Amino acid sequence: MGDPPLQGQVAVVTGAAHGIGLGIVVRLLELGANVVLADVDPQRLDVAMSDLPAERVASQAADLSTEAAAQALHGFAIERFGAADVLVNCAGGGVILPFLSHTPETLKTTIDRNLWTALWCCRTFLPGMVAAGYGRIINIGADSVRNGLADHAAYNAAKGGVHAMTTGLAREFARNGITVNTVAPCVVNTDALARFRERDPETAERFIDVVPVGRAGEISEVASMVGYLALPEAAFVTGQVISVNGGSTML
Repeated sequence: MGDPPLQGQVAVVTGAAHGIGLGIVVRLLELGANVVLADVDPQRLDVAMSDLPAERVASQAADLSTEAAAQALHGFAIERFGAADVLVNCAGGGVILPFLSHTPETLKTTIDRNLWTALWCCRTFLPGMVAAGYGRIINIGADSVRNGLADHAAYNAAKGGVHAMTTGLAREFARNGITVNTVAPCVVNTDALARFRERDPETAERFIDVVPVGRAGEISEVASMVGYLALPEAAFVTGQVISVNGGSTML
């Protein structure tokens, strides 16, 4: 067997302390990358780091909805492992409410967490990828943008912006050896889903009922798609929103 396909590469994963983000970290490590984890929650980040190979990971607690935090993360990654080959924008988390139940604060939080984090990180890491003539950017979007899931209008406004940014960046940087794609999960079997099921089981089941496969997705199923898009062999896949959704939307 040869070397792992991402051996020697550097990946940065935001929203990496738990759930889908941490699953993506594990997958990229399996593929051979050194990985920088970023998350707004330093305690959960410390817990996540304790189970990972210390020589191949580093972490930075940061609120990446600000430009300064994204720039600090970029500098930290270079200092620890070198320039990033792969950027995974997984930081997010929506305030899921009926639209008229939102407040200005919950609307701002939803946009900050999901759109500004991805925008600032793309803007910060892209120049290094352009200089290298190579890069893989994978954004985590949402299948609810396509299927109009109940109570997701504000969240969809943020994630829809991520989807749209993906296509624009993919076209702009296609000749620079950089691919930009979005992986759009539906409902995923995370700790957050478990808490939601306890708090509001009826609504949680409504979200799962739209999935033809009849279940929530698994973290590993989302991470597997991200891992493929991070590979050098995925060079001809760019500008795509790829749903990992059990069929909840098709085509």
